[in-house]
Amino acid sequence: MGIPRPALVIFHGGLGTGEAERLMAEARAAAARNTARTALAAGFEAVIVATDEPDAFPDDLPNVYVDPDSRHPGPFDFAARLKEIVGRYGLEKPAVMGSGSVPLLGVEEFQLIAEQLEQRDRRFVTNNFFSADLTAWTPGEAIFEVGEFVRDNALPRRLRDDAGLAPVVLPRTTATQFDLDTPTDLAILALDETAPPELARAAAPLADRCGPLRELMRLLCDRTAEIVVAGRVGSQAWQYLERETACRVRLFSEERGMAAAGPTHRARSLLGYLVEEVGVRRFFALMATLGDAFVCDTRVLEAHLGLQPTREDRFQSDLFAWERIEDPWLREFTRAAAEAALPVVLGGHSLVSGGIMALNDVAWREHDRRLGLA
Repeated sequence: MGIPRPALVIFHGGLGTGEAERLMAEARAAAARNTARTALAAGFEAVIVATDEPDAFPDDLPNVYVDPDSRHPGPFDFAARLKEIVGRYGLEKPAVMGSGSVPLLGVEEFQLIAEQLEQRDRRFVTNNFFSADLTAWTPGEAIFEVGEFVRDNALPRRLRDDAGLAPVVLPRTTATQFDLDTPTDLAILALDETAPPELARAAAPLADRCGPLRELMRLLCDRTAEIVVAGRVGSQAWQYLERETACRVRLFSEERGMAAAGPTHRARSLLGYLVEEVGVRRFFALMATLGDAFVCDTRVLEAHLGLQPTREDRFQSDLFAWERIEDPWLREFTRAAAEAALPVVLGGHSLVSGGIMALNDVAWREHDRRLGLA
């Protein structure tokens, strides 16, 4: 079998069995199904879904090939699995992404990726060179020239440095930066009436948990307000906030590239030192003196403190379900956030990048509609 035209590989799996984990697993499967249809409509020849949940992908999706992990025994190895798929299907112009990656990417963006792959050889396209969510390249066999990598976010660097491919980076927009990684990201979609129908249905269970997000939306459009944003905030997200929000933004950008730095990296956070010094209750009281709302990438604080809560605990924290969290510190922190004197929004890296960008887009649409401008 050979596929000479652009083809998309979607990885979906290893998403856990907890209540919040299953909520996100179902949402990411919905995102993958929607992305498959979008890519095919944009001219991709095929979509291959590598998954440990084949039942999440019905066989009535034309040109979508489900490749179950069960056919590949042994520990999961992302690089080996990707190379095996490229070789077995004969992919000459592959693209790869996770099931929750860039779920708002539309037909036009996928057409742009396909056009870049078709124009000339030995290039790759990505949404983020240093921490990719989607990477497409040609020729497909270049994947066999790269060194070791354990996650897809490092693939662009390997394709450039080891295989000599030329980079093409997609414009930084909400669609190219928003990921569906945590319940907070899903809750943002619950507020977005422009979300694709299948994603909107997946987000519907969180519609009644959007109180802090709604308060933050109001502040984003208020010239007298100030918000505090903390975590792995990149320069593009900062520029977006400065350009597209009405409020003032107090920004604490820390530990960019933390996940890609590897297990030997020791995270250090100014806010982490503060919460250690004063405790969680006083920490949120101080945040209330700095702004009218607090948006926090909690994974930086956890790394600073040397904590490794389960993914289910992290997701329950994002949902403010503190009573369901096993980790003692995260349970105390989440309860203090829920009871803080200012609106608090908790999440991961995606929250302080594409997440807050998407929320701001929703906020301004509602603001303009309220004023009769839309």
